Amino acid sequence: MTFKEFSELRDKGSWGENMHPLLRALLIDATGDWDTAHSIAQDDPTSNGSWVHAYLHRKEGDKWNAGYWYDRAGRKMTGKKPEAEWDDIARALLPELS
Repeated sequence: MTFKEFSELRDKGSWGENMHPLLRALLIDATGDWDTAHSIAQDDPTSNGSWVHAYLHRKEGDKWNAGYWYDRAGRKMTGKKPEAEWDDIARALLPELS
C-alpha cells in the first residue's frame, strides 16, 4: 500500500480488518479515537509498537510517558506537529507492515 492510498483511507475514516494492527491504530487515531489506538499500540511489544505508543502519548500531551516509549522505540522525541509525525510513522511502517 502506498502512503497516498493510506492517506485516502485516513481521509475516509476507514480501514480493513486484515490490516496490520499498528497501521490500523494510526488510522483509528486519525478518526479521533485515541483510546482504541492506544490499546492497540500498547499491545505491540516491538520497537514499532513503542514508536506508535510514544506518538500517541506525545499527542495527548504526556511528554514524560512519551519519552519513556520513545526510548523503548530507540527514537528521539520530535518537535514536529503530531500530524507530521503521523505521516513520518506511516511512511516508515507501510513498506514493512503492509
